[in-house]
Amino acid sequence: MLTVVQRVREARVEVQGRVTGAIAQGLLVLVCAERGDSEAQADKLLAKLLKLRIFSDEAGKMNRSVQDVGGGLLLVSQFTLAADVSGGNRPSFTNAAAPDEGRRLYDYFVEKARAAHPVVGTGEFAADMQVHLVNDGPVTIPIAIK
Repeated sequence: MLTVVQRVREARVEVQGRVTGAIAQGLLVLVCAERGDSEAQADKLLAKLLKLRIFSDEAGKMNRSVQDVGGGLLLVSQFTLAADVSGGNRPSFTNAAAPDEGRRLYDYFVEKARAAHPVVGTGEFAADMQVHLVNDGPVTIPIAIK
């Protein structure tokens, strides 16, 4: 699975003018399932996100996790993270999971996140979404789980 993780002060996702998910301080996670991914990758990704130490401690060092600071997770599906532009100027998305499989893995990931963490918001799979965020730092980290 591919992700882009952004430490945010706040973030929300809108679909056709309605808010589908919002968090205050926490992590905005853009999530892409690739062909061949399974629940095992989703489980590893969730464990990594919950323990990722990218929030400041009292000394100003990135030493605290989203769990430590009581932050939220905003999980947004984004198949375009699998883009391959090596063959020209038009991206190819053949590495992304098929839509049905991508939805299944995204839904699985969200379900597991909600069972493990108290504040989880989402986008809407395959929708035209507008993502609003205040990136804190900025801190933006790509993570690939194989």
